[in-house]
Amino acid sequence: MDINQQAKSIRIFIGAKDFEISRSFYQDLGFKERVISEKMLLFTNEGLSFYLQDYYVKDWIENTMILLEVSNVDKYWIFLQQLELDKKYNDIKLNTGSEE
Repeated sequence: MDINQQAKSIRIFIGAKDFEISRSFYQDLGFKERVISEKMLLFTNEGLSFYLQDYYVKDWIENTMILLEVSNVDKYWIFLQQLELDKKYNDIKLNTGSEE
C-alpha cells in the first residue's frame, strides 16, 4: 500500500424514511441532485456532497446526525428561517447549536 496516496473525498450515505420528502428538503437547502439510480441520489453544493438512499432502517436513521458548518452562522440562520422549513416538514428540528 502506498502511504503517500491522498484521499480525494469522503462521502456519507443518508437513509430516508420518506425518500421524496428528504429529496425535497435537501433541494430546499440549495443542494443540487444527480440521480445515481432509482433509489440513490448524489447531492452536491460547492464541493460538499453526500448520497441520499431510498433505504430505511429505524435504528440507523434515528441515530444519524448531520452537522453542516457554514462560514456565517447568523446569515445562514436567517436563510433557514426564510425557508420556513418547519411549516413544510413535520419533523424538522433546526438549531444554532447554542443553548438559550
